[in-house]
Amino acid sequence: MDIEGKVVMVTGAGSGIGAAMARRFAADGAATVVVTDLDGDRAAAVADEIGGEARQLDVADQHAVAAAVGAVETRYGRVDVLCSNAGISTGAGLDAPPEVWRRAFEVHVLAHAWAARAVLPAMLARGSGYLVNTASAAGLLTSPGDAPYTASKHAAVGLAEWLAVTYGGRGIAVSVVCPLGVATPLLLDPLAAGEPAARAVAASGDILPAEAVAAAVADGIAAERFLIVPHAEVARFWAQKASDPERWLDGVRRVLSR
Repeated sequence: MDIEGKVVMVTGAGSGIGAAMARRFAADGAATVVVTDLDGDRAAAVADEIGGEARQLDVADQHAVAAAVGAVETRYGRVDVLCSNAGISTGAGLDAPPEVWRRAFEVHVLAHAWAARAVLPAMLARGSGYLVNTASAAGLLTSPGDAPYTASKHAAVGLAEWLAVTYGGRGIAVSVVCPLGVATPLLLDPLAAGEPAARAVAASGDILPAEAVAAAVADGIAAERFLIVPHAEVARFWAQKASDPERWLDGVRRVLSR
């Protein structure tokens, strides 16, 4: 898909990868970029910078998501591309409180489902549309030290795959974005705190700027590629995991023991 002239909506776009994607889409000639974030002030700052529209949005609230999509469709006539991008980290293990597990799945899985449910009816009626769901390399591999993150990101990849299988023959393109280390607070703050998951990520490959991830997303959308992996290492690790799971698991354990 050519992003020029398209109406694009990005969640979790007040900072990090979401903000970088919003800037890239604006630079690539999108008709408008709707910047949403739980932090409305951050969303407004990015929207002001790129000449877009800002909306405060909790992606875990299905009614708020439906209302936001409806408002954009009413104002601009359509949503061509919806990037469901919001994410959190927990740094927790199996003993994380129920509310931590619940929030991880709300933000990483259900948010994608609510976004798709909101935009798909109009997209299917037009016979065109694009869903871009940000997951993580953890959804293909794992995130040592963060059980809720790992489990929910695996579920996010599975949901994106289901959407692609179910709607790909009806004019709907689907991409899932699976970056490894990105220079955003989601990684840098836990890394500074010495959390095992962050240390494992930093030891596994380069930490890319968010702009590099946005560029990979833009290229992936142009090619309508399902799996977008900004880090070449991820594809290699994924292939190794598939070919020899036991060896791959042992390798991850060795990284953690350093």
